[in-house]
Amino acid sequence: MGYSQPLASKAVPSPDRVPALYDVVGIGNALVDVIAHADDSFIGLESLVKGSMTLIESERAASLYKALGSAVEMSGGSAANTMCGVASFGGRAAYIGKVSNDDLGQVFGHDLRAVGVAFRPGAPAGDMPTGSCIIVVTPDAQRTMNTHLGVSSLLCPPDIDLDTVAAGAVLYMEGYLFDRPEAKAAFRHASQTAHEHGRMVSLTLSDSFCVDRHRDDFRALVSDEVDILFGNEDELLSLYEVSSFDDAVAAVRADCAMAAITRGAVGSVIITRDEIVVINAEPVDQVLDTTGAGDLFASGFLYGLTKGLDLAECGRLGSIAAAEVISHVGPRPLVELRNLL
Repeated sequence: MGYSQPLASKAVPSPDRVPALYDVVGIGNALVDVIAHADDSFIGLESLVKGSMTLIESERAASLYKALGSAVEMSGGSAANTMCGVASFGGRAAYIGKVSNDDLGQVFGHDLRAVGVAFRPGAPAGDMPTGSCIIVVTPDAQRTMNTHLGVSSLLCPPDIDLDTVAAGAVLYMEGYLFDRPEAKAAFRHASQTAHEHGRMVSLTLSDSFCVDRHRDDFRALVSDEVDILFGNEDELLSLYEVSSFDDAVAAVRADCAMAAITRGAVGSVIITRDEIVVINAEPVDQVLDTTGAGDLFASGFLYGLTKGLDLAECGRLGSIAAAEVISHVGPRPLVELRNLL
C-alpha cells in the first residue's frame, strides 16, 4: 500500500508528489525519564494513580525523586521515543521539542542525534529547566508517570521548524501537547503546514487521563485534521465514552481514515473504513517495563507505512518493536530493530 491509496491526506490527495526528506517528523514534550522500581505500597504511600500520567510541579518532582532512592535516568518523551524507533528500523526521522541549555537538555539532544534522529529544538525560555518524567515501575510492569514538563510545556508556534515539518512524509504528534494552550497552538500550526505540503498527520492519544482532559479537542482533531490515530483500547473507549470496544471501533471508523489501536497482550487492530486487520502480539519471555510500548508500536507501524508495506506487515513491525521495549527497562530499543526483521 502506497501513499496514492485511499489513505491520502485530508488536505491534499497525493502526499507522494513531493519527495520527503524524512519518513516521520515527531513533535512532543522533550523529557528526560527517571525510572525506578517500587511495589504497590509505594504507589499508595505517595498517593499516586497507578498506570496514569500526572502533571506535577518542581517541588513534587524533587520530593518523589528523593523518596524513590536509586533510579535510572535516560532521555524519553513519547514522540521522541517513537522517532528513535523509526531510526532504529532504518528510517529517516526528525524531532521537534523544547529543551533548555542545561545538562539534561544537552543529554537529550545528544541521545537523539546519536541514534540518527535530526533534532530541531525550540528556543530556551529563561531559567526554566528541561522537563523530566519520574516513572515508577511496579512488579506487574505497569508504569505510573509523574511529569514535570519544565520548558517543554512552553513550546509555541515560533518553536516549530516549518521546513522540517514540510519535509516529513508523516507528522506525528503526541496528545500530551494539549495540556498547555501555547503548545496546542503549535500543534495546529504544524498540522496545517503538513497538510499544506501534502503530508499526512498522525496523533497519539497518549493517556486515557489525557483524553479525559481534552476529549472535545481530540474528537474535533480526529474528525477534521488527523489522518492516522494511535492509541490503546482504554484511550479509545475514553475518547468516545463507550464501554464496548466494538462500539469504539465503529465510532473511530466513522471519524478517521485509519486508526492503529493496541490491546496489550491481545495484540492490536488496524482500523480503516474498508477493513479491520487484527495483529497478534509478539511473544515476550518476561515483561519488565511497559514504558514506551505504545510509542514503539507507532514507530514500527509508521516505518512500515512510509515504506509502502501492507497494513498487516505494518502492524507486525509495530508488535516487534513493542515486544523489544517491554522486555527491558527503558522506553527506547536496546538493539537495532532492523536486525529483528
